[in-house]
Amino acid sequence: MGFDKARWLIKQKYGHKLFWGFMSFDIRQLRYAIAAADHGSFYRAARALDVEQSTLSRAILKLERAIGDSIFNRSRAGVTLTIAGAQFIRSARPMVANADKMVGTMRAAGQGRAGGLMIGHYNSVSAGNLRATMLGWRDAQPDVDLDGVEAARGALFAGLDTGEIDIAILLGDASHDGFRHEPFWSERMIIALPASHPLADRDLLHWTDLRRERFLLTVADPGPEIRDMLLGRLSVSGIQPDIRLHQTSRESILSVLGSGLGLTVICEGGTGARYPDVVYRPVHGEQGPALIEYSGYWRKDNGNPALRRFLAFVRDRYSLAFDIP
Repeated sequence: MGFDKARWLIKQKYGHKLFWGFMSFDIRQLRYAIAAADHGSFYRAARALDVEQSTLSRAILKLERAIGDSIFNRSRAGVTLTIAGAQFIRSARPMVANADKMVGTMRAAGQGRAGGLMIGHYNSVSAGNLRATMLGWRDAQPDVDLDGVEAARGALFAGLDTGEIDIAILLGDASHDGFRHEPFWSERMIIALPASHPLADRDLLHWTDLRRERFLLTVADPGPEIRDMLLGRLSVSGIQPDIRLHQTSRESILSVLGSGLGLTVICEGGTGARYPDVVYRPVHGEQGPALIEYSGYWRKDNGNPALRRFLAFVRDRYSLAFDIP
């Protein structure tokens, strides 16, 4: 059986659309054919695509040879679609559109404007800079799939190490082997206390007001870090502050704080949530508002373009000066 006869049988059995799937052609040829169909002329299509007419004409001829049928009827007045050509162009349009979309998506991912970004943290995001940063990033990069994971410091570093987390944003500014880190921003430290507490009548508190108070903290991060900070701030003349760590969440502590069991310390990012009979008051030291620093940690070899774009976003938002490889 000759090739022409076999080709005819395939067309009869499967139709033009399926038959073309066996042939070899490229997106450029399809783009040229669509332009010629839209403009009704090889000359006008070539001008619209800014290519030589001979280049476009040869490409379309190769395409017709590849699919085994004429797409166009040619005349001095221009070109018109054959019956088979009209079906082919209808099928080719979504192919070219999908190819353009795929290229655009790949380019956006390579530039950090698409893909995904995983942020690790262990603090509340009901308010504060972390929440504002994440919302601002979503607005600026809506095509990036932003997700977050809340876990203890050790688990977050493990996630960075395995690549499951792109960046962890944690309290303090301590270096950690194997990770790059940069200070991002500072937030006020807030005392949460019962509304019935005598100190609740004040607009702000000082560390000296708190030396005889009982503090309830969680054993989970960042509870131990806050405990160490309180020990440094409130210890005086060998007297240690009353700090009690509980195997519960900070939300559980805040939910029962209104009954008068004690006080707790939260960061400004946690003040967006309200609890019964609990009020928030900023605390000041000798130099003004007590602040706590947040830093970002990430792997030096993390190649996620979205991470680089996020770092640039944070740097510009908070007028920082670190370099981004």
